[in-house]
Amino acid sequence: MLAILQTGFHYSAVDGYNYDGSYSLAIILMVAVAVVGMIVQMRLKAVTRHYSEQPSPRGMTGREIAEKMLHDNGIYNVTVTNVRGHLTDHFDPTTMTVNLSDDVYNAATITAAAVAAHECGHAVQHAEGYGPIRLRSQLVPIVNFSSRVAGWVILLGIVMMSFTNSAALCWVGIALVAMSALFAVVTLPVEYNASQRAVAWLESSGMLGDRELDGAHEALRWAARTYLVAALSAIVTILYYVVLIKNRR
Repeated sequence: MLAILQTGFHYSAVDGYNYDGSYSLAIILMVAVAVVGMIVQMRLKAVTRHYSEQPSPRGMTGREIAEKMLHDNGIYNVTVTNVRGHLTDHFDPTTMTVNLSDDVYNAATITAAAVAAHECGHAVQHAEGYGPIRLRSQLVPIVNFSSRVAGWVILLGIVMMSFTNSAALCWVGIALVAMSALFAVVTLPVEYNASQRAVAWLESSGMLGDRELDGAHEALRWAARTYLVAALSAIVTILYYVVLIKNRR
């Protein structure tokens, strides 16, 4: 893909460096990923809403399911807590908490069961020392820093190019952007594996029957696709900046 984007650069004595096919392709890719992201988000909301109206057969709330899954996996040092918001569910290894949103914590639905089990899947990953989640945790402070300064570094680099014709600072900025892309890519196996653990436990524990299990699996699949889109978006952003810098040199 990078080789494709790098083709088509040419210099005109009249116009200078032109934004030609490579730049257009980068823009098209960004728009395409954005559209796909919107579709995935809309579908995710529709699926979770649908299964939020379907009661779980055991009548257990998200909190109860989370606590049982943790205990079934021998984890007793993780607390299940309630957080405000919608789709704000997450596992926090720094506080050893599984944080469930209002729609999950107190709800006894298929969506609540799926989300609660998924977040506990992360807790199980952490307890077992699952490689990708350890790497992601190590990347968090780096990504927090790079995401704050990357745009400013690239902007300053473009300004400096006007005076020095050196793109060194721009490439530093792109390297910082690449850290976010790396984080997004590393997140993929973490999320998919947590969903696999969730579905396997929901089945083996008898929390859901076959029909309900299919619904939970569908909801988790669409949730995982949001992370796939995020990874694609991060990669396309890097390609866009590469094209932008090369066209301005």
